[in-house]
Amino acid sequence: MLDPKYFGEAVGELEAGLKRRNADPALVSRIAELSKSRKALIMQGDALKAKRNQASQEIGALKAKAKSDPAAAAEAERRMVETRAIGDEIKAIDAKLAEVDGEFTNLGLRIPNIPHASVPNGAGADDNVEARRWGTPRQFSFQPLDHVTLGEKLGILDFERAGKLSGARFTLYLGAGATLERALIQFMLDLHTRQHGYREVIPPFMVNRESMTGTGQLPKFEEDLFKTGTADRELFLIPTSEVPLTNIYRDEIIEPGKLPFYLTAYSPCFRSEAGSYGKDTRGLIRQHQFQKVELVKIVEPERSYDELEKMTANAEKVLELLGLPYRTMALCTGDMGFSAAKTYDIEVWLPAQSTYREISSCSNCEDFQARRAQIRYRPEAQGKPRLAHTLNGSGLAVGRTFIAILENYQDEKGRVEIPEPLHRYIEGAPGFVREGSKIWLTG
Repeated sequence: MLDPKYFGEAVGELEAGLKRRNADPALVSRIAELSKSRKALIMQGDALKAKRNQASQEIGALKAKAKSDPAAAAEAERRMVETRAIGDEIKAIDAKLAEVDGEFTNLGLRIPNIPHASVPNGAGADDNVEARRWGTPRQFSFQPLDHVTLGEKLGILDFERAGKLSGARFTLYLGAGATLERALIQFMLDLHTRQHGYREVIPPFMVNRESMTGTGQLPKFEEDLFKTGTADRELFLIPTSEVPLTNIYRDEIIEPGKLPFYLTAYSPCFRSEAGSYGKDTRGLIRQHQFQKVELVKIVEPERSYDELEKMTANAEKVLELLGLPYRTMALCTGDMGFSAAKTYDIEVWLPAQSTYREISSCSNCEDFQARRAQIRYRPEAQGKPRLAHTLNGSGLAVGRTFIAILENYQDEKGRVEIPEPLHRYIEGAPGFVREGSKIWLTG
């Protein structure tokens, strides 16, 4: 959620920021109106409460005199009637304030973050700006197969039987396919924990409404979530482990010297993909359930943009070690996620599509999530708590890395060479064959 200043004295900055994001300008006028009403009601209520308190003190004095002064008793009674009327006014104002507060909070939770000044303006993906690229796409001497065809020929992916179990947009990883997926998860976790300084967490894969609200999935994106529950509580399947990792410190004040926190977790991710019907329905690109290794940072505000660059480099390192060509894009204002102030997308080269496809998004949310989740820290002992900055990124989407390996490392026989950093995770496993210094996935 944004700083309340944007709904009052800095409403001009909010208008400019939302205009850059191509958001509905009516949101600004309505929330500014609510902010004014809210302040006016609070002032009216406070004035009436002060008046009632003063009257109560005077009534007490009159009652003390009433024993010897009949006029004081009558005056006390008259003032009590007036005070009850003031109480009724206060109740009416409080009821109106609760109504305004409810709409103000609900609307405030639906307004996206303000883009950082360095974010390029734009309407959508076509306006994103390339920051850098690494590697050269391979030139094939044969027509490369896509990952679906390769996976089915090798017997390591089964979309049809997964559909029998769960419907569209689910996959069975079989044999060497399951081994490769698991190897990628372990490789990413080992890299981030042993070389990049992240602390591994195994979080819950179901979280409550407060957690989803804290990171910005609720209330605006409820239709994209899978929800479950029992008689006594409601839970959501996580769309990314960003949600539980960030919310670990919800409603806490972090003591001096503890920041920064670097956290990483593997998790399955669950998304209904609402509104994406007809997009990437074939294969692993857009599934209802997929695996991801997530990176989360909770840091002091003054270092958060340096930390974004480091996080993005951490994610890029996975692709570099695996020898997969990529490009890194600075997202424009019209293509960023709801909670982000600045985002880099890393896109891996997929030969069968002859294009780059997103494999990681790394974002600085500044204090947007921290305000919603009340994640605060003390800069110094006994100091006033401040809101932290939160960052998140994929390190990486495992299924899409799986796709990239199949497509970039295939040979004309339909085998797939395994990048050397993964050898120790799959050596000797069924479905893999060593030939000299190379290991091939043969199904």
